[in-house]
Amino acid sequence: MKTLLTGNEAIARGAYEYGVTVAAAYPGTPSTEILENIAKYPEIYSQWSPNEKVAMEVGIGASIAGARSLVAMKHVGVNVAADPLFTAAYTGVRGGLILVSADDPGMHSSQNEQDNRFYAPFAKIPMLEPSDSQEAKDMVKTALEISENFDTPVLLRITTRIAHSQSLVELAEPQEQSVKPYKKDAKKYVMIPAHGRTRRVFIEERDKQLAAYSESSELNRIEMADPSFGVITSGIAYQYVREAFPQASILRIGMTHPIPAQKIADFAASVDVLFVVEELEPYLENQIKALGISVIGKDILPPYGELSLSLVKSKILAALGANAGTAESEASEAIAAGEEDGIAESAAAAACDCGDAMKPFEAPVRPPVMCPGCPHRGLFYVLKDLRLVVSGDIGCYTLGTMPPLEAMDTCVCMGASVSGALGMEKANPALKGRLVAVIGDSTFLHSGITGLMDIVYNGGTSTVIILDNSITAMTGHQHNPSTGQTLMGQEAPAVDFVALVKALGVKRVVEVDPLDVDKVKQVVKAEVAAEEPSVIITRRPCALIVKNTEKPLHVEGCKGCKACIRLGCPALSFDRATRKAVVNSALCTGCGVCARVCMFDALRKGDE
Repeated sequence: MKTLLTGNEAIARGAYEYGVTVAAAYPGTPSTEILENIAKYPEIYSQWSPNEKVAMEVGIGASIAGARSLVAMKHVGVNVAADPLFTAAYTGVRGGLILVSADDPGMHSSQNEQDNRFYAPFAKIPMLEPSDSQEAKDMVKTALEISENFDTPVLLRITTRIAHSQSLVELAEPQEQSVKPYKKDAKKYVMIPAHGRTRRVFIEERDKQLAAYSESSELNRIEMADPSFGVITSGIAYQYVREAFPQASILRIGMTHPIPAQKIADFAASVDVLFVVEELEPYLENQIKALGISVIGKDILPPYGELSLSLVKSKILAALGANAGTAESEASEAIAAGEEDGIAESAAAAACDCGDAMKPFEAPVRPPVMCPGCPHRGLFYVLKDLRLVVSGDIGCYTLGTMPPLEAMDTCVCMGASVSGALGMEKANPALKGRLVAVIGDSTFLHSGITGLMDIVYNGGTSTVIILDNSITAMTGHQHNPSTGQTLMGQEAPAVDFVALVKALGVKRVVEVDPLDVDKVKQVVKAEVAAEEPSVIITRRPCALIVKNTEKPLHVEGCKGCKACIRLGCPALSFDRATRKAVVNSALCTGCGVCARVCMFDALRKGDE
């Protein structure tokens, strides 16, 4: 049976069909739905871990115990998991072990655009890259087989377009797969230096064997057609090349570490001009050039952002000096004249007689914004009002940096707000009394605990605000160790934040409702002024999981001061004709923050 699946759904299906027993992850777009879909298969134990490092260690432990395991995370999460990953390359596996890295070209939901393909040669582990959902599922099987046959973790690298786009997938019945009996092997799994030196030699031999496998593997296949030019590509870029140039000869590389050097050389010899089309860094291009092969790659394609069909087509046509057909010729001439934006799309629309419906259009910009009723809004309003320096973190509350709130000073990576605040106050004592760190409940458990411990241990005085909205909200409402429920729906002990931070040595701990802006302001002023570490816990569930039963607010006697508009709530707007605030009753949750900041009592609750 065939069905449409996203790449994430296909990977989850592959885990089910090919005997994965344990799956772990920390949610992060674009990888989140992998574990959410695996959780639909009760045959697989699945869990959200406090962070990617823990998830990786869970997967390694399951593998050593004899089970097939899969660990998933977004690209920056691999940075967190790198410590156990690099050592797992030494220990090898017992049951197959897959690490899925979901990269984000174009930074749709990420703070950087790093190319995680480089992790494979760095850690000396094999890497596979699917170009559609069917391959995503199939490569789970292949990756598990490679893992067990070559005694290695395998990196399965996908990108946002593979993760979230749909294509047809052939479903199959799950294969019977049993957990291997545990086998004690200290020399393999206990990486003291003496054991590590032995395994280091093993890794080099394993690399040679993997290179030979790559040469003969069907993962790397030549699709020979017009010999006038050829393209070497991988992942989603293959789809763009194949659609843009159906006549082109293509070497599609599905195993991108180790690359099939001889197959590449043979393909290069069979075409007149050779291109490399890949997103982000010249990962393949540099290796191919190191083989002494001349290729055209990043000299025409950007090393940043996503590729697209039109971009690939226009750049290659320009490089070839194409003259085949009016539309293509116009595109090439326009590119040569420097008119790059939208030209290829216009040419494509002109070439097909498909009417206005298929022509490009400009979608309206929708800036990211906190939801109506978001519990974080009141806090950030206060932080801006107090003109505090805010060391920020990653989550819904990152939107506190957007206009009109603009109440966040830094955002580096998960957990960095807490340790960053300590560094800021140590570097500049003048920031004492003006500095807070903000971090969400899930993110605090992910990697904020150690930062708070550092503040206490090293004599910091920073105030850390834990924004507890009872869920991991930004990635789609996943549970975490503080919510009292596991991914599989089982009840679990919920972390007590007050007890936890006190155990770390924090003596000043205050809980407050973030919708009560007057109280929040009072508490923040007091804690920031304290000459010792303090923690404020703002408690209010995400507005999307606990619906507010309050009636929408209405406006009476507005003076046009715009104080409420400065909250940035989507339910509020300002009518320039009447010079009055307007409440959208379809969006308003009745949270009442706007009423609290209005100096003229013009925003009324319910029937007031």
